[in-house]
Amino acid sequence: MIKIGPALFEATEQLEKEKGITKEVVLDSLCDAMVTAYKKHVRTKESSNLEAEIDEETCEIGIFRTKQIVEVVEDPNLQISLEEAQELLEDAEIGDEIKIEVTPDNFGRIAAQSAKQVITQRIREAERKIILDEYLDKKGTLVTGIIQRVESRNVIINIGKTEAIMPAREQIRGEYYKPNNRIRVYVVDVRETQRLPQVIVSQKHPKIVQELFELEVPEIEDGLVEIKSISRDAGFRTKIAVWSNDPEVDAVGACIGPRGSRIQTIVNELKNEKIDIVRYSPDPVEYIVNALSPAQIVSVDILNDDEESKEALVVVPDDQLSLAIGRDGQNVKLAHRLTGWKIDIKSLSQMEDYDNYEETQETNASQEQPEDAEVQTEETIENEE
Repeated sequence: MIKIGPALFEATEQLEKEKGITKEVVLDSLCDAMVTAYKKHVRTKESSNLEAEIDEETCEIGIFRTKQIVEVVEDPNLQISLEEAQELLEDAEIGDEIKIEVTPDNFGRIAAQSAKQVITQRIREAERKIILDEYLDKKGTLVTGIIQRVESRNVIINIGKTEAIMPAREQIRGEYYKPNNRIRVYVVDVRETQRLPQVIVSQKHPKIVQELFELEVPEIEDGLVEIKSISRDAGFRTKIAVWSNDPEVDAVGACIGPRGSRIQTIVNELKNEKIDIVRYSPDPVEYIVNALSPAQIVSVDILNDDEESKEALVVVPDDQLSLAIGRDGQNVKLAHRLTGWKIDIKSLSQMEDYDNYEETQETNASQEQPEDAEVQTEETIENEE
């Protein structure tokens, strides 16, 4: 047996506290390393009956080979005679198995070199698995971290046991990310790599808004209020459609909170991003009207209700046209994403011009029709003759 001292066991306990790697993982790695080193030392490939054992009381480790007790030994690596076995164990019998220590002299230095490499590798693998499992569970949730640095437009964030990457496509346009600032991000994906798992996070994802509402609005967590849809222009504006599963609970009011306290907390978290809370309706006309809020709507005509290409024509007062469309078309774009309907917005004057044009076209067509009919009649008569 080789003396390994109590320091190893103290180190395993410390490792478990700091990184969550259990004592058993380290000790099993040490045993595997000892067997590997022994095989190289004695130049044998046979290891099915080899194992290392640790005695925690004496702080010793040794290599043991399990052999079967037989009358005639055919393979010395796997078998032992009854006479030899009884020298080690008096009550040994034919057919029993016996463990024989085969730890070589001066094996400590060789084993230590091999053990260091194997244990280091196993600890890295165990650490990678722990982090992978932990952040796979956090995928699709909000986490808080500290900005470490910016590399090639990617923001590197310390989120605990590992560093997360926020690519440029997941960053809010115009936002300045300063190192050492605390930041709340959404875990988009977790990818396994040869080193530590790669965690991809976002500040742009619409689910961030949903997570914040679920944290701030108890009715959503309890299932009384349901979030039906979210559309977001990160950093500028978000529309969220909500529905109450309880007729006594006002979905919009619950999300706003007493004196606007709940919605204000979320707006502050999103750095004053404007949030429109829209009342969901199974009636597409009513839903589209709500989605285009705060613009006033005159009428909504469903042009096509096919699932693949749902289209609607919305008419608004002249003074509401710019509000309905929004700056750079933001309001109508968000309403389109929220409802799933392609929305064409026209003012009353535009519709009047269009109706006048249609009437003119119909008048011209009706004036030309008699001549065509007459020619057709003459041609018909000639053909009949």
